[in-house]
Amino acid sequence: MITSAEQFVRLRNSDVPAEYSLAAEDEAPVAVWLDVISRFPEMREWVAYNKTVPIEILAVLAHDESASVRLTVADKRKLTLELFDLLAHDQDELVRQRIAYNKKAPLQLLERLSVDVSPLVRDAAMKHLGKRGS
Repeated sequence: MITSAEQFVRLRNSDVPAEYSLAAEDEAPVAVWLDVISRFPEMREWVAYNKTVPIEILAVLAHDESASVRLTVADKRKLTLELFDLLAHDQDELVRQRIAYNKKAPLQLLERLSVDVSPLVRDAAMKHLGKRGS
């Protein structure tokens, strides 16, 4: 278990593959994730990338100013309906596209994204809808 923000940063920046992978796979308490987000902003995307990151932290990161952080959140399959909806309305078309490709995206959301103003988003949603219909 990751027990401090400093430990997460050290693991994430490690050249040792076993340590590096711990940053992506080990759990940490919510307080540790919040500490990483506040004190090490360059690590926010890597917090979102962690496989065990709790939904409360994904909710914080879904509002992040960085589109790359929101993109990483949009890849998560464990998003709540509210987070799917929030990210489906994101100002960045790549975030909306990522939601359209998310395997757990709700059907009604994909239908809405299939008429998005962005061709990238529309195409992704249509492809996903086509796969579901097969």
